Amino acid sequence: MSEPPPNAVSIEKPPNALATEKPPVAEQARVEAAAERASVHRRTGVLARISEFRNVGLLGVLVVLGIIGGITAGTFWTRSNILTILQQASVVGVLSVGMTFVIIGGGIDLSVGKAMALASVWCTTISTQSYGPVVMVLCALAVGMAVGLVNGVLIAYGRVVPFIATLAMLASAQGLAEWISNKQSQLVTQGAINDLATTEPLGIPLLVWMFAVVAVLGWILLNRTTFGRRTFAVGGNIEAARLAGINVRRHTALLYVLSGLCVGIAAIMITSLTTTGSSTHGDLYELDAIAAVIIGGTALTGGRGTVVGSVVGVVIFTTISNIFILNNLQTETQNIAKGVIIVIAVLLQRRGRESPV
Repeated sequence: MSEPPPNAVSIEKPPNALATEKPPVAEQARVEAAAERASVHRRTGVLARISEFRNVGLLGVLVVLGIIGGITAGTFWTRSNILTILQQASVVGVLSVGMTFVIIGGGIDLSVGKAMALASVWCTTISTQSYGPVVMVLCALAVGMAVGLVNGVLIAYGRVVPFIATLAMLASAQGLAEWISNKQSQLVTQGAINDLATTEPLGIPLLVWMFAVVAVLGWILLNRTTFGRRTFAVGGNIEAARLAGINVRRHTALLYVLSGLCVGIAAIMITSLTTTGSSTHGDLYELDAIAAVIIGGTALTGGRGTVVGSVVGVVIFTTISNIFILNNLQTETQNIAKGVIIVIAVLLQRRGRESPV
C-alpha cells in the first residue's frame, strides 16, 4: 500500500463542525419519533396521573364554590345565572387557550387584554362596518394576529424579554385604540355581529359554543399534533429542542401568532356582548387569563400544562366573581381575592415541583 506524499494535506472537518450543521432529515424524524414516544409516556405515566389528579381537584374546588354560592345567594343555581357564568367565562376563556400555549412554550403575553380592545375598535370603525360583518370578523382576526406576530418577532428574533415586549405592546395597543376611537365607544351597526351574543342554539349561548370549539381545537393541537409536542419541548428545554432540530425562533413566533388569533376571536365576542368597540375593553383581562392558566396547572417556567385545566380555571375564576357580585361585595374585594388565589396557585406549583415524584 502506497503512503501519501509528505506534502499532502489531509482535509478534515473541525471537531465541532457537525454541531453547527443542520441535523439531517432522518435524524430529525428519529428525534420527533422519540418525542412522540415520550409524549405518550407522559400522558400515560406518573405525570399524567398527577395532571388528572389536579384536574379532579379543580373540579372539587368548583363543586365547593357551587355549594358556597347556593348557600350565600339564592339565585346562584338558577338557569339564567349558570348561563351568565358560562357566557362571561367565554371571552376570557378564549384568551386563556392562547395563553396556555404561550406559557407552556416558556413565554408570557401581557398584551392580550388591550390587543383585544384594539381589535374591537378597529373592526367597529364606520368604514369597516360598511363592508359587512364578514369584513369585521376578518379585520379583528387580522389585527389580533398582527399584534401576535409583532410580539413573536420581537421576542424570537429581536431577543427581547417576553415580559418587556408584551408590556410595551400593551401600552402601544392601548394608545392606538384610544387614537382610533378618539376615546369614544363605537356602536356596532351590524345585526349579525350583535346576534352572536343573543343566539342560543340548544338553549346555550352561541358565545359558549364558540369557547367550547376553541378549547377543543386547542386541546387537539396541543396533545395530538407535532406542533403541540414541539411546544412542550421548547418550553421544557429550549437548548435541547434546538439541538433536536426544532426551529425554536419560528415556533416561538408562531405561538404568539396563535395567541393573537385567540385575541381576534375574543374581540368579536366582546364586541357582540357589549354591542360596542371600545378602548376600555379588556381591562385586566390579561390578569384573569394568566391566573386561570396558572390555576389550571400550567407551569410559569414552561414545559407543562393542559388546556382542560385552563378551561376549568377560567370557570372557577368567573364563578368566584359571580358569587361576589351576588353577595354585593365590592370590586376591590374581588381583585384582592384574585391576587391571593394567584399567589396560592404559584406556591402550590412550586411545592409540586420540589416534591419527589
